[in-house]
Amino acid sequence: MAKPLSLPDNCQVINQKRTVLGKTRVTKDSGFLIYDETFLSLTGIAPTLTVIHQDRSIPFAQQACVFWPPTNSLFLTSSLYADSSGNQRIQITRVDLCDDGSYEAHRIPNGIPGIPYPNGAVNYLNGILFCAQGSTHQLSGLIHMLPHPPYEVKPMLTNFHGRPFNSPNDVVVHSDGSVWFTDPSYGFEQGFRPKPQLPNHVYRWEPDTGDVRVMAEGLKKPNGICFSPDESTLYITEMDHVDGKGKRDQTRGASIHAFTIKTFPAEENSLSNPGIFLTQKRLFAFAANGPPDGIKCDVYGNVWSGVGDGVAVWDAGGRLLGKILIPGGVANFCFGRDGEVFICGERRLWRATLHEECRGGLLADEI
Repeated sequence: MAKPLSLPDNCQVINQKRTVLGKTRVTKDSGFLIYDETFLSLTGIAPTLTVIHQDRSIPFAQQACVFWPPTNSLFLTSSLYADSSGNQRIQITRVDLCDDGSYEAHRIPNGIPGIPYPNGAVNYLNGILFCAQGSTHQLSGLIHMLPHPPYEVKPMLTNFHGRPFNSPNDVVVHSDGSVWFTDPSYGFEQGFRPKPQLPNHVYRWEPDTGDVRVMAEGLKKPNGICFSPDESTLYITEMDHVDGKGKRDQTRGASIHAFTIKTFPAEENSLSNPGIFLTQKRLFAFAANGPPDGIKCDVYGNVWSGVGDGVAVWDAGGRLLGKILIPGGVANFCFGRDGEVFICGERRLWRATLHEECRGGLLADEI
């Protein structure tokens, strides 16, 4: 693919015929890599990438990365760090995106003790639903937080039929109202959770009935989770490549798995409800540079995931379209308005501006 003359300097076209022979060299540490010309329909011809906030004192931008449309705000969770007293903690930060283009960051007081070791999150009801990884003395589960001071919290789900969850990591909400989340054992590996009492599962919870059931097992470290726009496919990232202490093993999984969501009708004259199952598990993609973490779909069905060198984008058929390069890699990100993508870079929060029609599937009807 020849490089269009109109592309800015922050873009690099990757010739994959040369790449497979080891003859392509990436010349940038931030910017846009174009593996397939389809990526240009997402980025537009003049994409930008800027740091909008940084905090050198803590790694504030690691997970959650939830865009809250009513106040044009982002909610972020930090990676695990030691505070001035030497205590391990995770901080929630709110970043307000002001009308004049400026940004204001606010650390939510005390990190909200009612959400022990928060990680992934999603827009839910009139607030935000956090994955609380728990601690040695606090339960893990799903905790709802109102998005304004005093940030009231309410536990929603804290156990699987009496057995504590491991360390809930990421969460997504289906249009039928059910809540799906992953539960790897990172908390135990990092030393802030007891020994697991459950395998590393993927769960589906029905708030209306209270029913909670295991939807997938056998994944070594289920992590990010999202639905395709039509909700026929569930994508789950697997970070077996890295353990909870950051030790890497290049021979282990750094994959995205796809599952077909299948509803089986109840049998005639049966008292049972229709059954929802995950079928046709398949390897969707393997991340070449660092394991995939947070994952989202855009309105076109393309799959975006934070990886070791930025944000990678595949089409629904598993073809790599392009990357947004971020120094140090990316754990999570979210779509904003009109082609905005907000990207977590630990001590930096980045903003990519793409084609205005490039929108996330999660809030497509709200923004």
